[in-house]
Amino acid sequence: MFLKRSLVALAILLLGLAQVAAAQVYSTTDPLAHTFSIVARDPATGDMAVAVQSHWFSVGTSVSWGEAGVGVVATQSFTNKSFGLRGLALLKSGKSAQQALDELLANDEGRDVRQVAILDNQGRVAVHTGKKCVDMAGHIAGKEFSVQANMMLNDKVWPAMAKAYEQNASLPLAERVLAALDAAQTAGGDIRGRQSAAVLVVRGKATEGPWADRLVDLRVDDNAAPLTELRRLLKLHRAYEHMNAGDLAVEKNDMPKAIQEYQAAEKMFPNNLEMKYWHAITLANKQQVPSALALLRPIFKEEPNWRTLTERLPKVGLLTVSDAELKQILSLK
Repeated sequence: MFLKRSLVALAILLLGLAQVAAAQVYSTTDPLAHTFSIVARDPATGDMAVAVQSHWFSVGTSVSWGEAGVGVVATQSFTNKSFGLRGLALLKSGKSAQQALDELLANDEGRDVRQVAILDNQGRVAVHTGKKCVDMAGHIAGKEFSVQANMMLNDKVWPAMAKAYEQNASLPLAERVLAALDAAQTAGGDIRGRQSAAVLVVRGKATEGPWADRLVDLRVDDNAAPLTELRRLLKLHRAYEHMNAGDLAVEKNDMPKAIQEYQAAEKMFPNNLEMKYWHAITLANKQQVPSALALLRPIFKEEPNWRTLTERLPKVGLLTVSDAELKQILSLK
């Protein structure tokens, strides 16, 4: 009887230890982000990027981390979210990418199931693929970039990513890392399929704050074709960059430049009424009412609420035309 009780007690103890170990590897707050990703630095600008796709909901909230002037981190497989903030903090304290990675893994009981890549503001890369990451899994560290993947359909995924990234050096950084993700998907991608994707680009040097230093920060949380949607969002982001540049040109009273930027945005998204609308309002404010009327007429016809909005703009100084001109605008048919 004593032996039987001892064996039962031992079994309970071993089960408890196993549960503790499992808790150290995985918790309900850390998702199973089996995925493929890239971290990279633009040698010309110093800007840094991390991009990812996975068959997991909202992968961008777990895998990708970055801070201007510091570096970027991708933490995946049995994800340890703390590696993102802790990794950036270690870089900020003066650690190299490799030193930061070594410190993160040193006390991590789940290191064998982790996949982590860190890139610092000097372009140094450190990457780890645990020996128990689900096949196919691996990584390639190149010059100022790293690609890593786990639970892939085949072992061609991460080499295809590296090749695509290196072959698209002429692209802006965000488009370049997306080229790597596209190559991964074409090569086979996640064995489970697709669900979410994200791209984050931060400045190489910090300026006034995160609001100015996150150059691109886009996520697709749930979509049958997340990379296609992510590319659409990036194109829209670029269009609004033109809109912002147009607004800046107006502030500097450079109307030819403003018109050029507004037209560039509208060319990218010709059906976007808001882009056309604010272009028109800018023209009206610069005493080019006939040109503004030509833009506003089809907008008002398609969506009458823009006419209602226009009535409200003079009160807050966003439309500075005369009463007669305002009446002319609002009477458009």
